[in-house]
Amino acid sequence: MDGIDIVMVIAIILFARLGIRLLGGYHKMKKNNKKDSNKEDS
Repeated sequence: MDGIDIVMVIAIILFARLGIRLLGGYHKMKKNNKKDSNKEDS
């Protein structure tokens, strides 16, 4: 493996982890918004 290949592998792993964290946070935020709107209705 050349140096550029190693850098690309590390960058792909970091971007994948970032994407997973963003999706997880988005789903958690959506769930919290749904709970909050249910509390306001009742």
